[in-house]
Amino acid sequence: MRAMCEKVIPNTNSSWRYCKYQLDYIPFNWHYHPEFEVCLTLNSQGVCHIGDYIAPYDELDLVLLGPDLPHTWQSTPNQDQSNQVVHVAQIPKQWLFQLVDSHPELHSLEGLLLDSYQGLKFSKACARHAKSYFEEIELSEPFEQYLGLLKLLRLMSQDNSALSLSSSGFRYTDRTDPSKDKFDKVIEYIYQYYTEPLYAEQLAKMAHMSTNHFHRFFKKRMERTLTEFINQLRIGKACKLLINTNRSITAISDQCGFKNASNFNRRFLTLKGSTPSQFRKRLKQKSLI
Repeated sequence: MRAMCEKVIPNTNSSWRYCKYQLDYIPFNWHYHPEFEVCLTLNSQGVCHIGDYIAPYDELDLVLLGPDLPHTWQSTPNQDQSNQVVHVAQIPKQWLFQLVDSHPELHSLEGLLLDSYQGLKFSKACARHAKSYFEEIELSEPFEQYLGLLKLLRLMSQDNSALSLSSSGFRYTDRTDPSKDKFDKVIEYIYQYYTEPLYAEQLAKMAHMSTNHFHRFFKKRMERTLTEFINQLRIGKACKLLINTNRSITAISDQCGFKNASNFNRRFLTLKGSTPSQFRKRLKQKSLI
């Protein structure tokens, strides 16, 4: 079975990605990525597939996955129709290794990271502590999230009950995803030109896909629609301009690729929970404290 290569985009103003999923059930989605992943699954039970490891899992399932290790969880809806919750931290390999190498205080994490290439499953006690850390990360700004990530890694490194999952001889070699290179070029193009008008038809041609197939493929790979992804990049740039310049909101709206200020305000409110003017005002108030 061929695993799909997932494209991981760090959160705005972060070197890594945190996401919380609330799902009716977890579908089978066999995939891999070059990042380390910490995954905490709550209020869910089913079957876990990691490399050549296949076994049941249940409540408070905490796992650390090394780079390029194929994995998926699979469940059915809960009888009481409650949501199944998954906290995920995805950390770029090069960034994390450089962090550990350049800080003697973090050298104790080396063994944890190397062992994670087979996948590591942690004790219920460790998972309970990790749950509180993830809940703090969810509500924090990027700086506090970074500190929370270090606390989470340290917690896992101290769990003497952690179990290796996939066999030591397992190597995933079938990484030929015929769409990967073409899709990566599309993502690079979006990053370069996201403040200009972009059309799905144009991007689909670059990926040699039909427009409908491209929409489906993009959402599955990026976990958001094309429009949501472009708006996220534009709003991220707008935040930087609101913080670092005195330009008018209308000028920033134009510079970030929005056709009109009302659409900019609406998109900003959806993603940031405030209007651009409220965002800037709040920053000025903080600077006066």
